[in-house]
Parts: sequence; C-alpha cells; structure tokens
Amino acid sequence: MSRTNVVAVVVAYNRQELLRRCLDGLAGQTAPPAGTVVVDNASTDASARVAAGHPLGAHVVSLPVNTGGAGGFAAGIARALTRFPQAEWIWLMDDDTIPTATALEALVGAAVAYPGSPALLASRAVWADGTEHPMNRPRTRPGLPALLHRHAALAGARQIRTASFVSILIDARAVREVGLPRASYFLWNDDFEYTSRILRGRIGLYVPDSVVRHLTRALGSSDADPGERFRFEVRNKIWTFRDCEGLGPIERAAYEAATARRWLRAAASSADRATLWRAGREGLREGLARPADNMTIFLGTPVQDDVAAVEAAARASAGPTSPSPGPPSPATADPAGTPAPPFSVLLPVYRGDRADFLRRSLASVTVEQTLPPDEVLIVRDGPVPGELDDVLAAARRGELSGGVPVRVLELAENAGLALALDAGLEHVAHEVVARQDADDISVPERFATQLPLLAAGYDLIGSAIREFSEETDTGGVVRRQPADPERIRRAMTLRDPFNHPSVVYRASAVRAAGGYEPLDLMEDYWLFARMIRDGVRATNVPDVLVRYRVGAGAYARRGGGRLLHSELELQARMHRAGITTTAQYVRNIAVRAGYRLVPTGVRRTAYRTAQRALLKRTR
Repeated sequence: MSRTNVVAVVVAYNRQELLRRCLDGLAGQTAPPAGTVVVDNASTDASARVAAGHPLGAHVVSLPVNTGGAGGFAAGIARALTRFPQAEWIWLMDDDTIPTATALEALVGAAVAYPGSPALLASRAVWADGTEHPMNRPRTRPGLPALLHRHAALAGARQIRTASFVSILIDARAVREVGLPRASYFLWNDDFEYTSRILRGRIGLYVPDSVVRHLTRALGSSDADPGERFRFEVRNKIWTFRDCEGLGPIERAAYEAATARRWLRAAASSADRATLWRAGREGLREGLARPADNMTIFLGTPVQDDVAAVEAAARASAGPTSPSPGPPSPATADPAGTPAPPFSVLLPVYRGDRADFLRRSLASVTVEQTLPPDEVLIVRDGPVPGELDDVLAAARRGELSGGVPVRVLELAENAGLALALDAGLEHVAHEVVARQDADDISVPERFATQLPLLAAGYDLIGSAIREFSEETDTGGVVRRQPADPERIRRAMTLRDPFNHPSVVYRASAVRAAGGYEPLDLMEDYWLFARMIRDGVRATNVPDVLVRYRVGAGAYARRGGGRLLHSELELQARMHRAGITTTAQYVRNIAVRAGYRLVPTGVRRTAYRTAQRALLKRTR
C-alpha cells in the first residue's frame, strides 16, 4: 500500500478558517494523499472558495442544501470512488480536523504492519491543548481471540468495533461492499451506524501514532448535555437499533442498554430538561417513521449519479442475499462510463388516437432524447384508421425514430389498455421498460434522468407531469408525486402516487405482481398498489419529464357511472389484498366514490385544488 492509493474526503460547513487549516494539514503530509474531495454543505461563508483556491488542488463538490455530516460524507465518498476509480483507501475528516504531518503515514504504516487486512483505521484525536478528545476515543473491541489483539499490537494499534468520522481510513473494498453512510441521519450516530456496518466481520484498528487535532469549541464528550440535538440522538439510535445490519443480536442488546444509561445520565444532568424532553419526543416521533434513502435525498444534486453507482456496487456485491427487494438489476449507468441498461419504450395505440399526436409522441421518445431507447414497441390495440396505419408503417421503416428500431405488435381486436400492455410486456426485448402514451410528449432529458436511478435498485420510477391541451401551452397543472418510498406507501392507500405515462419499470417486477389486470381506467393504480405491497423499491423524480395531453372531456371522464363502478371494484380488490384496512376502505368509498358523482365543474375545481396542495407538499 502507498499514499498514491488514498483519497481524502473533507466535509465543510461555515468554518472557512478551520477548513483552510485542514487543507494546509493535508498538503503538509509526509505521505500526502493522491487526491482530495471537499464537500461544501451549502455554506454561507467562503468555504467553497477557500477549497477551490487552495494550492492542494482539491476537487470541490457544492451541495445545494446542507445535508449534515452524514450526507456530506455519503456524497464525498461517492464522488471520491467515481472520480478516483483506482482509490484503495478513503480518508475521512470534518473541516475542524487538523491532521499532523505524519497522520496519514502512521495509518498507512499500521495497515501494512498488521498481519491481515484491516478495513478501517482510526487516528487519535486531541483537542487544541493536546488532551485526548473524549468525543473521539474508541473502545477496545470485546470478544476477540487474544491472537487478534496481539496482531494489532504488532502494528502499534488496538482492535476497535466502531469509530467517529474524525480521521478514519477506510478500505474502498469495504465501501463497495456495504455502501454509503445513511444521509437521512443528518448528524449524530451516523458514524457509529456506518462504521458498525463496515466492521461487522472485518478488522478495525485504533492507531495512536496517527494524531489529528479536533478543534471543537469546547473539550467535551458525547455524553454532554445535547439540548435540542437530543432529537437526532433519539431518532438515529432508534433507526440504528431497528434497521442497522451492522450489529449482531448480542451487540445490539448491549448497545441498547448502554444507550438507556446514557439517556438517563443526560436527563439527570441536563440544565434544561424541558428542552431535552421536547427534543426526545420529537426524535421518537421521527424515529418511528422510515428514513429516506440516499437516492431520495440526493435526487437532483451534483452527486446523484455517484451515489447511485456506489450503492449499486454494494447491492451487486451482496448478491442474491441482498436485503434490497426486487429482481437483480441489469447493467446500470454510472458516471465513469458504464453504459446505461438497454431499455424498451412500450407505447400502446388504438383507434381513438390521432396520427399527428402519435408521430409527435414517437419523436419525443426517440430522436429528441439525450439518451434514446434501444427499441420502441408499439402495441396496436385492434384495427386503427388508415392515417394511423400510415404512421405505423413509416415507424417500422425507421423514418420517424432517428435510427431507433421500432416494432409493431398487432392485436386482432381491441383488448383494452391492460391486456394490450400485458401483451407488449411479453414481447419487449429488454428488462427495463419505459411507458409512453400515443398523445403525450416526453422532454428530452426524461430517460437520462430516470435510467440512472435503476442503479440505486429502484424497480419503479415515475416523474412529475404537466397537463397541456395545445403544444404551445407553457402553463398547465403539474402533477407531482412523492419521492420518498415511505410516503409513496402511505399515499397508495388513498390515491395513485404515480403518473402512469411517466413510469419506467423492470418488466420482471411487473410480472411478479401479476401484470396489468383489466380494471377500466384504473389498471395502473391496481398494478402499482400490488407492486408496492410486494416490496418493490419505487420513487418519483420531482422534475416534469412528461407533458400530458388533456382534452376538453378530461374531467368529465374522471366521473360518472363507469368510473364509479371501477372505483368500487378497485377499493374492494385493495381491501381483499390487504393493501387497505377496513377503516381506509370505508374512507375511500366515502371520499373517492363521492368524487366520481359530483358535477364536472366541481370535480375540476376539486382536482386542481388537490394538485396545488400536493405540489406544495412535495416541493
């Protein structure tokens, strides 16, 4: 091992002078790292400029919002591994960490001297006066054979089970196996959770000869009165003990007992118990909910693709025992140049569609896309007028799609949307399928935005859509759906949280749920409800990626006896399938069925009001 295999990651937030000293320390290493990534967590001071202008030549990532230490390190590790693909080690620290000149050399030396392959090495953190910082003092790992402790001693180190993010060196192979820190933690216990995952079944070493100065405002331990931040302590410990795969059952019980004692000490010593209890209650409430995953948090940020690539590598490393639901993913896009997965566009056509709209729709998913599909499969749902047949013939000849192959599957009779789509799914050439309607328009960046999310393990990906009636329209109602998987699951019990014409999905996930089943005007809602019930990973992109054509009768079609019959059948199916409770079933009958019976004008106003409210909630 040599320093040429090490990339440093520094997370910065509003401490520009400390950041400058941190970068000075990195530049002054006796064995300097091969590269440095600085993540600026939306600082309001000059931190980003300090990093960009420093002679060290760091690569700077500026996040649009503050994602806390957890998000900053997740972003930084992801960018380090994709920008420096040959990196073997990642060296983590905050901007208030000043490494002494031999800090990295000592870590590297211990890794080489240890008779094995440590996955993590931690520095000794001292405060400004040289006192060892109690906040960053790791405990010796219990329960190990004496031989392993002797091996650690040979390297001038001792065995540890967890560590803080204040100067730790992590084997990049371990990162690729377990993934990234969980950005939802924001701060507090994010390092405990992550390093427990890294070190489950792996070796971690504390190297006292590697010294860094941790310049916190005061010298104190993590047991100090946390005040408002007790919210993060409670929430994140609940998430860790409930969800973290880094702890075995005995370890979990021991840490839970230690946490209970720590909370009792905090309550007993707090000078403001009212604040502590209020923060604790808030943390408990948040902890009982599911945290957002990394791809949801980093959607639309500069590291979205980097995070997707690293998380995908972790799932691939886990193999068939990976906890992520859904079928194995195909080859996925990453910023280092791996090609996007081949995918098909599935586009149904029937006699009621217009030829000019079909021609425009087809162009929008082929020649106009920055990432064009590998094929388009048009399902002709029964006989169509001559002008539509002419467009289909031209598409077959390759005249309308800029070289993208177009196939037409012809059904002898009109079977309806559900059966037409199921037939198409049996004939698509690829596992990944993007839906498109014959009168809608996809924006040029649609597939380039959605396809990378498959690398994060998502099976179903929708987006916002904007209604329009004429192509020159620039306004129109925006239908934006929730991105967080837990919010999607909650919304599913009341409404369809996906815009069907915008979705990209894995065909195998659709088939596993039973495919499209005929249910007039609601076959998509019924399919997606079963997919979510069965555990597929789903999200929605907040950007408008599809323009959804609406005609004069759009709101009239959302009501009436035909749709009321479908509504009642849908609610009965969802209740029988265990998707909704009895109380939710009764609520939905009262609310949703009633909506189908009101006059069209009232329905239009109610729908637009609901969409505006949803738009505010999902921003």
